[in-house]
Amino acid sequence: MRNILVEAENYKKRVTKEMEIVTGYVEHIVFRNNENGYTVFNLEGTDGEVTCVGTFNFINEGELLEIEGDFVTHNVYGSQLKVSSYKVKEPEDLMSIERYLGSGAIKGLGVALAGRIVRKFKEDTFRIIEEEPERLAEIKGISERKAREIAIQVEEKKDMRKAMIYLQKYGISTTLAVKIFKFYGTKLYQVLEENPYQLADNIEGVGFKTADEIATRIGISANSDFRIRSGLYYVLQQATAEGHIYLPKEVLSRKAIQILGIEIDSIEKYIMDLCIEHKTVMKEKSGEIRVYPAHYYYLELNVARMLNELAIDCPMPESMIEKRLKKVEERENLVLDAMQHQAVIESIKHGLIVLTGGPGTGKTTTINTMIQFFESEGMQILLAAPTGRAAKRMTEATGYEAQTIHRLLEVSGNPEEEGNINGFMRNRENPLEADVIIIDEMSMVDLPLMNALLSAIVVGTRLVLVGDVNQLPSVGAGSVLKDIILSERFRVVTLTKIFRQAGESDIVVNAHKINAGQPVVLDNKSRDFFFLKRQDADTIIRVILTLIQKKLPKYVNASQNDIQVMTPTRKGLLGVERLNIILQKYLNPSEPGKTEEEINGRIFRVGDKVMQIKNNYQLEWEVRTKYGIAVDKGQGVFNGDMGIVTEINTFNRTVEVEYDEHRRINYPFELTEELELAYAITVHKSQGSEYPAVIIPLLQGPKLLYNRNLLYTAVTRAKKCLTIVGSEDVFQYMIQNKSEQNRYTSLAEHIQEF
Repeated sequence: MRNILVEAENYKKRVTKEMEIVTGYVEHIVFRNNENGYTVFNLEGTDGEVTCVGTFNFINEGELLEIEGDFVTHNVYGSQLKVSSYKVKEPEDLMSIERYLGSGAIKGLGVALAGRIVRKFKEDTFRIIEEEPERLAEIKGISERKAREIAIQVEEKKDMRKAMIYLQKYGISTTLAVKIFKFYGTKLYQVLEENPYQLADNIEGVGFKTADEIATRIGISANSDFRIRSGLYYVLQQATAEGHIYLPKEVLSRKAIQILGIEIDSIEKYIMDLCIEHKTVMKEKSGEIRVYPAHYYYLELNVARMLNELAIDCPMPESMIEKRLKKVEERENLVLDAMQHQAVIESIKHGLIVLTGGPGTGKTTTINTMIQFFESEGMQILLAAPTGRAAKRMTEATGYEAQTIHRLLEVSGNPEEEGNINGFMRNRENPLEADVIIIDEMSMVDLPLMNALLSAIVVGTRLVLVGDVNQLPSVGAGSVLKDIILSERFRVVTLTKIFRQAGESDIVVNAHKINAGQPVVLDNKSRDFFFLKRQDADTIIRVILTLIQKKLPKYVNASQNDIQVMTPTRKGLLGVERLNIILQKYLNPSEPGKTEEEINGRIFRVGDKVMQIKNNYQLEWEVRTKYGIAVDKGQGVFNGDMGIVTEINTFNRTVEVEYDEHRRINYPFELTEELELAYAITVHKSQGSEYPAVIIPLLQGPKLLYNRNLLYTAVTRAKKCLTIVGSEDVFQYMIQNKSEQNRYTSLAEHIQEF
C-alpha cells in the first residue's frame, strides 16, 4: 500500500511540475497535417533554435509565439518541445528589426550578422544605418565598403522594410510579405484595413484561409460582405479543383456556410455581387440555379462552339472510299472487323469523330489504318496525347511520332493563368498545320486543355478523339470525353469485340468483366492476373515488398522501378503517403556514399522514384550526352510525369531528376514541394500510363471512392502482370459499386444549344 502511495505522490509531482515557456519566431514549418492541425516547426528564440511539436489551429512562418510545453527526447529527431498551449504575440520591435535584416531582403546580410547589428545598436539600428552608416564597420565582419552598401540598400528598401515589419504582426512570412509589397506597394496598408480578402484574388500563395486569418486579426467582422463574397468564390474554386464546372446554388450555399461558420441571409445578393464583378455567372436550367466561375463558363461555351464548327461533312463518294481503303488494307496486311471498318469510314467522311472502347478492342489497329489511309491521300497527320507516357505508348504502337498536347501546342508561359491568352504559341492566330489530328487518351483531357487544343485547329482539319469513356475522368475540371459522347451531336464508334491475342490475357478479359459488373474468378490459375488474399495492412506491405524485390522482376523481365504499386487513397494504412515512406526505406535504403537530403520534412535520396505533382511550364530540361554535352533543350514538366533522382547537390541546393527520353531537370530545394515519392501512386495519377507489372493493395475504404470505375482504371494499367493483395470482399464490392462522384458539368447541353 505504501509503495502505491509513494508512486501516486511521485506521479502527482511529475504532472504538476512547471512547464517550459519559450518565446520566438516560427522559422520554418517542417510538417503540417491540415486535417487535425498537428504541426512540426522550428522556433527561433533568444536561446537558439527549438523544434516544436503540437496541435495548432493555424500558424504561419514569421509569427511570434509564446509557447508552454515540456521538452521530450525523440529516439530519431532528438530534443523537441511538446506544446501544451500557446498564444500569438505582437512582434517585439528588436526581434522584428533583426528578422527583417536577416530575411535576405538586404544582400550580404545573413541572420548572424543581423543579430550582431541589432545587439550592438538596439532600437537605434535603423537611425544608425541611415544617418551614421560608417558605424556599422564597428561590427566584426562588416567593412566600411560593406557598411555603405548596406546603408544604400536599406534606404532603397525603406518602404518595403516598413511593410515587412508591419505584416509580421499578422503572421505573414517574409517571403509572402515581399510578394504582397511588390504587388500593392505602399497601398497595402489601405488594402489590409479595408478588404484583406483581395490578397486571395491577387497574390499566389495566399488563399482564402490565410486572408481570413489576417482579417480576423485586423478585426473584420465574420459577417462582413467582403468575407462572405470571398468565401463563396473560394468554394467555387475548390469545386473546380475537384473537377466541377459549376455548383448548384443550394450546394454552394451549404458548403459556404460550413467554411464561413455563419448563417448567410439572402445568398443571391452576394452571388449577384460576384456576377457584377465578372467573377461568376449565374444560370437557371430545369428549375436549378447554377453558379459558375466566369472563366469556366466561357470555356465551356467556347469549346462547345468550336466542336460544332469542326463537325463538318467531308464529301467523298462511298464507293471511292471503300476502294481506296481496301487498297490500304491489302498493302498493309490489315484485317478490320465491322466496327473498326466503320470507324475508319467515319473518320474519312466527317470532320470530328470519337473512337472509344476498352482494352484489347483494337483501337490501335483502327488508328493505324486511319494513318495509312490519310497518308496515302497525301495528308499531313499529327498525333498527340495528354501525358508523356501516353504519347510514348502511342509512338510505339503506331510507329509515328506522337507528342504531348502541350508540346504540340508549343507551350509558352503558364496557360493555366486566368486570362492568359498567350499560354501556347499555337492558337487561333497561329494554328496547327495539319490535315488530320488524332488525340489518344481523351478521358484525361480537361476543359482548359481542350479549349487550348481546339483554338489551334482550323475548320476543315479532321479531328479524331480516341479514349476509353469508362476510365476515371481527368484530374482537371470537366468531363470532356463523356460530355461530347452524351451530346449525341457527333459520330461515335464504340469498339466492343475483344481480339484473340488480347483475349488470351486475363487482365483484358477481367477488365471487361469488371466494367460490365460481372463476377471475376480468383483461382490464381491465370498467367497474368493474381489475387493474394490478406486481411492485415502490414502483412500486405510485406507481400508487396517480396513481389517487387524477388518475384516480379524476373517474371515480367523488368526492373524494380518498372513495377508500380497503385492504391485508391492518399491517407490511411495503405495510402500513398505511408506506403512511400516504407517502400523507400526498403527499395532504396540509405547507404554510405548515396547522397540524401531532408527537405521540408521529407527525405530525398539518389535513386528515388519520384513524380511531378503539378504542371510547371517554366522549368527547363536538358538531354545530355555521357560527356555532359546538351543535345536537346526545352521547358515544362507536367502533373504525373515520373522520373528518378540522379543527383543531389547540397552545395548548389539542387535535386536532379531524369524523366522519360533522358530529360534532366534541376530542382532548387524550395521547388521540391512539386515532387513526391512515386514507389506508390494513386490510381488517379496512373491515367495514361502502362506498366509491365502493377500491384494493388486493397482493404476497406471510402464507399464513394472504392467503385467499379476506379478498379477498372487500375486493372487496365497493367501490361504483363496484375497482382491484387488484400480483401476479396472489398474487390467484389467494388465491382458492384457503380456510385461515382458525378461532376457538375454542362458541356453536353452547351453543344446541343449551338
